[in-house]
Amino acid sequence: MSKILITGMGIVSAIGNNVQETLLSLQEKRSGIAALHYLQTSHTEFPVGEVKMSNGEMKKMLDISDNVPTTRTALMGMLAVREALCHSGFDAQLFEKQGVDPFLRVTGKRVALISGTTVGGMDKSEQFYLDFLENDTHNAYISTHDCGACTEMIADYFGIFSQVDTISTACSSAANAILLGAELLKSGRADIVVAGGAECITKFHLNGFNTLMILDKKPCRPFDTTRAGLNLGEGAAYVVMQREDSTQTKSLAVLSGYANTCDAFHQTASSPNGEGAYSAMKSALENANLQPQDIDYINAHGTGTQNNDASEGVAIVRLFGSKIPPVSSTKAFTGHTTSAAGGVEAVISILVLQHDFIPENLNFSEKIAALPFIPYVGAKKISPLRHILSNSFGFGGNDTSLIFSKA
Repeated sequence: MSKILITGMGIVSAIGNNVQETLLSLQEKRSGIAALHYLQTSHTEFPVGEVKMSNGEMKKMLDISDNVPTTRTALMGMLAVREALCHSGFDAQLFEKQGVDPFLRVTGKRVALISGTTVGGMDKSEQFYLDFLENDTHNAYISTHDCGACTEMIADYFGIFSQVDTISTACSSAANAILLGAELLKSGRADIVVAGGAECITKFHLNGFNTLMILDKKPCRPFDTTRAGLNLGEGAAYVVMQREDSTQTKSLAVLSGYANTCDAFHQTASSPNGEGAYSAMKSALENANLQPQDIDYINAHGTGTQNNDASEGVAIVRLFGSKIPPVSSTKAFTGHTTSAAGGVEAVISILVLQHDFIPENLNFSEKIAALPFIPYVGAKKISPLRHILSNSFGFGGNDTSLIFSKA
């Protein structure tokens, strides 16, 4: 079976508006968690990981008129997809100006866009909801509400995609988009896949997690005994994937294994024995034909909540035993970007492989007593990295693990 190669990537998050800015923030240990700035809400007590651009600034970068109805989720997605395509060698800035299907016309390739999101266009729906009820001044935004509309807006901006799909499995959405993309390539139903996810912070989003009482009023502390919840984040990240036997494009990494499982333990909580996480990681290793000892770093889901970190930690111990590789969560950098997390952390994992470093688990101070390991805090010298396991675990026990390997 031909390998699935990563040939391009793009990212927008609280720690950078592109791949290079993201790399520098990780290496310099600069978190993007800060006070709310762009979202207008009374709940200013919660720090978040906002993308450091307004909608207007993003529209200007994308050459989109202010009169065009567009959501924040879609705008971030457009920026990340554009970078990913350009990174892969395609002039994405010209796509929308060349007419219908310029990429297909030039290369004859079937190009798919698979995007994960759950909040979708809620930012505009909550802003204009009363107008929807009382007048017709913002009716154009009604059709931008659902998750699929965000993906369609991204696809329409480029005009090159022969297949467009939306995945909505909460915090495993973008990882599942990458998984589905790999399956499309392996089955021959697509020649090139752009896969990942996009998600903006909304009042609906923030209030929902606040109701669950899992937001921290301080910067989050994944895998720390004092952890008190997550910091919401937003962003978008996508990778370009191609089969090894169908491209001459230089590879950034190999998607060597992946798996999705669902333990359906609870609507929101993970199981105490980490069954879903354990099954996802174990199945991803089997899919990659690798052993636990082959993994050099685990980019953990690591939300900073009491439940997730205990459950994921137990699952890691079950699978890796006494030989646990370095583990860290990058959500203290970016915030929890929810449906986009699998894409954001895929790009981070690839950067880690390329540059042989491990992002520090920020804000860690005290070990969880029930776990035999502490997260990576920069104390160990790192050998060249070969295989990275990236976890994205969603509500309802929908858990996905991806394995990226050196090209």
